[in-house]
Amino acid sequence: MASKLGLIIKREYLAKVRNRSFIVMTILSPLLIVGMIVLIAYLAKINDDETRVVSVLNESAFFLDELKPSKSISYVYFDDLALQQAKDSTNSLEYYGLLYIPNLPSVEEAAKNSYLFTKDNPNTSVTKELEAVFQKKLRQDRLRKLGVSAEQFSSVEKSFEINLSTFEGEKSIKGINEIKAFIGGGFGYAIMMFIIIYGGFVMRSVIEEKTSRIIEVIISSVKPFQLMLGKIIGNSLAGITQFSIWIVSASALMFVAVLIFGIDLSALSGESAMPAGPMGSMSQLGAMDTEMMLYAKEIYDIPWGLLIVSFFIYFILGYLIYSSIYAAIGAAVDNETDTQQFIFPIILPLMLAIYVGFFSVFSNPHGPIAVGFSLFPLTSPIVMLMRLPGGIGEGGVPLWQFITSILLLVITFFGIVSLAAKIYRTGILMYGKKPTYKELIKWLRY
Repeated sequence: MASKLGLIIKREYLAKVRNRSFIVMTILSPLLIVGMIVLIAYLAKINDDETRVVSVLNESAFFLDELKPSKSISYVYFDDLALQQAKDSTNSLEYYGLLYIPNLPSVEEAAKNSYLFTKDNPNTSVTKELEAVFQKKLRQDRLRKLGVSAEQFSSVEKSFEINLSTFEGEKSIKGINEIKAFIGGGFGYAIMMFIIIYGGFVMRSVIEEKTSRIIEVIISSVKPFQLMLGKIIGNSLAGITQFSIWIVSASALMFVAVLIFGIDLSALSGESAMPAGPMGSMSQLGAMDTEMMLYAKEIYDIPWGLLIVSFFIYFILGYLIYSSIYAAIGAAVDNETDTQQFIFPIILPLMLAIYVGFFSVFSNPHGPIAVGFSLFPLTSPIVMLMRLPGGIGEGGVPLWQFITSILLLVITFFGIVSLAAKIYRTGILMYGKKPTYKELIKWLRY
């Protein structure tokens, strides 16, 4: 049995890696992925560097010093113009918009009757920046009426950040749990894409052999279960080969792209690496450096060994479970069109794991939703990996949950494979009829 299984695995593996489309996609995919990342980073940089010119017609005695140019907005002031003339001038000069502040006796009235005129719906960041200016001025005016001086207002307006520390006395930082969830989510997303892509390969391979009647010759020499298992393992090895090449080549290409083109990948986050204005002071830069070091330390302290080993465990078990289902579907139908009614129920748990996992793990990685989905076998390969960057044990995933999750996956694998083998055995020699869910249930009883 072992020798026959080995031959089937070898046949499936070589058939896949020698396929022309496999070779082309192995070469092109890293180029396309890196090219897309570089393009997005470049476009984000261009978009971030754009400064919008807003003309200002201020007829009031207020907001004389508050409208200061920033990285995203610069101001041009109009004097002694009517509103319509200011609009026409703004249009002819192709400025982004016109900020009109009418001549009214109070700050409150002037602010309430001010308008930002633009050709189209304004950019959200522009409106937020202008609203912040008005809000600050209104707050100052309201406090002044209550007897609060400008100096007192400045002291009131000072920002505050609570000090964060662990019980052991180590300084902790905001947002690191989200970063860890993103890292784990990246591993989980890779598993999902692998299952969808290579599970589909298994299904199509079964359909091709079934429709060409080659399968009738093959099963005269081997058992249907051996054939199904060989296809699953052979395609998974081909997929691992392709993914390994992608990771190595894409990493090398990205390194070269950053060196040659000087691409700033931080542009992808939509935030500038260096704050503008007073935030650029030496003391604040020193604080930023300290914070960046803390982030780097937290990321370095992620149990990468555990995460990588767990990735392969969940990857193998998750792929074996889902590819068994894909193989059973391929055996049950005669063409790929007929698979559509069965594909969505397979993909649904994977999609649910990604979306629910991100929402639940971000907000509460140890809550009932996150724990439940990290134990449920059809979603645990993704959700558990989102939780694992926090480690196992105190403060991380409890050891019993980690072990239970793997045991449930192993038990589910044997259960799914035995059921899929029954469908595979019956459906592999059936032609010309679309199976229904009711018929599949009957096959499971044979």
